[in-house]
Amino acid sequence: MDFFADFDFVDVITSGAVGEPGQRTFYIQARAGARTVTIRSEKQQVAAIAKYLRRALAHLPIPEGQPPRSVMQLTEPIQEAFVLGAVALEFNRENDDFVLHLKEFAPLTQNDDDEFEDDDNDHDDNDDPMENIPGARARISMTRAQAMAFCDNADRIVSAGRPDCEFCGLPINTDGHFCPRMN
Repeated sequence: MDFFADFDFVDVITSGAVGEPGQRTFYIQARAGARTVTIRSEKQQVAAIAKYLRRALAHLPIPEGQPPRSVMQLTEPIQEAFVLGAVALEFNRENDDFVLHLKEFAPLTQNDDDEFEDDDNDHDDNDDPMENIPGARARISMTRAQAMAFCDNADRIVSAGRPDCEFCGLPINTDGHFCPRMN
């Protein structure tokens, strides 16, 4: 049976990174009461989710109140439920909340004819865009204030890494950087 975490309401939806800049592992974590689900992700996925949430929030009234920064820290111990692949975001006007759908990374599988198939194309149109796709998934509902807090925290986490080169945009390591534009 595939893992499924369904949060109709969360206390906190956050992101965080573990490790040194350049070697960090990123996570998205949802908590409701004693229940916690942690999903490993890429830095770009965290940044993209925040970007799209901000874009959607720009068309809505400004939310009031946000959780304190201390609440936005990852809760230890980190027990990874799955590695993030596909992401879908929707706004539920009726409940005035966002629903974040997170789907496990599903690599291409090889069939008997040495062709590769993408396992992520086997779903119908229904309320949950990822319901019929095999693999682990999570459905997380969050208020507009929680979405704004997620965005603010994600911006801090993503920007806390290595600085980008002003010429090529690639990250600069502590021991230097080969810049293709400064060749």
